[in-house]
Amino acid sequence: MGAIRVAIVAGSVRDKEQLAGAFALLDDLGIAHEFRALSAHRDPDGLAAFVRDLDARGVRVVIAAAGLAAHLAGAVASRTLLPVIGVPLVASPLGGVDALLSTLQMPAGLPVATVGIGKEGPANAAFLAAEILALSDASLAPRLAAHREALRARGRGDTTA
Repeated sequence: MGAIRVAIVAGSVRDKEQLAGAFALLDDLGIAHEFRALSAHRDPDGLAAFVRDLDARGVRVVIAAAGLAAHLAGAVASRTLLPVIGVPLVASPLGGVDALLSTLQMPAGLPVATVGIGKEGPANAAFLAAEILALSDASLAPRLAAHREALRARGRGDTTA
């Protein structure tokens, strides 16, 4: 796959299961990615160190997933100029609505592209990351287009073709 292009960070290792759709799509498209579990609240220094060298390592997009107060995407966005895609996870009795509102209500100058709650959210985060990467990767654009067409032809909304 080559150099890591997408960094996926979540507040807890337990969150990784909810991100299966993102991992699957990135794998299908041949986009190199990495996963880290780092809490914006419990390990702010570790998160800052991780984000600090993303650009130098060739990462071009960050997917940040969290539930509850969900400040992870905003914490990442505050430390990088890379595009950040926030994924609100279901982790409370509010069914992820709390995470959704916390993720998308960012102050001016710290944008976080935010996808939906549920299994479509992580998949759409990966689709959005692929679209961003395809702007400067001529070999990725046709793979992404073919994947979308396969989904369309099958009449499916999930990420598996």
